[in-house]
Amino acid sequence: MLFDKPSGETSNRSLQRVKRLYNAKKAGHTGSLDPLATGLLPICFGEATKVSGFLLDADKTYSVRCRLGVTTDTGDAEGAIREQRALPPGLDVAMVEAALPGFRGDIMQIPPMYSALKHEGRRLYTLARRGEEVERKPRAVSIHSLVLTLLNEDELGLEVVCSKGTYVRTLVEDIGAALGCGAHVTALRRTGLGPFTGLPMVTFEELRARAENGPDALDELLLPPEAALVDWPAVHLPEDAAHYLQQGQPVWVPKAPAGGMVRVFGPTQFLGMGAVLDDGRVAPKRLLAT
Repeated sequence: MLFDKPSGETSNRSLQRVKRLYNAKKAGHTGSLDPLATGLLPICFGEATKVSGFLLDADKTYSVRCRLGVTTDTGDAEGAIREQRALPPGLDVAMVEAALPGFRGDIMQIPPMYSALKHEGRRLYTLARRGEEVERKPRAVSIHSLVLTLLNEDELGLEVVCSKGTYVRTLVEDIGAALGCGAHVTALRRTGLGPFTGLPMVTFEELRARAENGPDALDELLLPPEAALVDWPAVHLPEDAAHYLQQGQPVWVPKAPAGGMVRVFGPTQFLGMGAVLDDGRVAPKRLLAT
């Protein structure tokens, strides 16, 4: 289900509210959003939670608004102001566009202190809240697309398509530093994650309204688990091969892909995720209970 997370709420809080509404025993989301952020938070229920981990590696699309000339300790509007600087004289679209190429493609980022990464077993944000700062190693990320969408005095708008592990707050801070004035995120909205890009999302208010019409109205919003893996090749097995695969045995598949991960289907249903072995057989990787 493609949930539209509201601002001011943690991803886990959103997950728990939706889980209760669906009366689900098991649920998970496919990658946290900062409390400030809004937008796409795919939520999986039951056996579909087995595909959620595979979406963590997917590319993400964000729409972000930034304020130039002000930096904060968190990199966004929820933090305390760290520094205020004047904007570059004559700041215009051409100046911003000239700075952006350095942030496209494969780049290195230093993760922010206000992040869930761990240092010696402790979350960085826990250390940051105590006023501590530790050295963080730069990490490689990919910015597939970075487009300027707005420049209005000290307000900057960007559309970002990036790899997993990218911190948009850090990207904005680095762009602000390149412009010589600093910047922080004032609004962030995730609009795409893997195959779920540009699709309608559902707010909690819409979910609650549907719940009044019964569980079937809520279930209409659910997507099949394989929808998260539409970019993977599909392998279709006859009944006997599907049986052996479900027993944990690799099976021969005519014209199977040369390698990599595949979606595996039996005669009537989606079975789960498989991996193509060096000898051409397809081995079960993560199967759904049927």
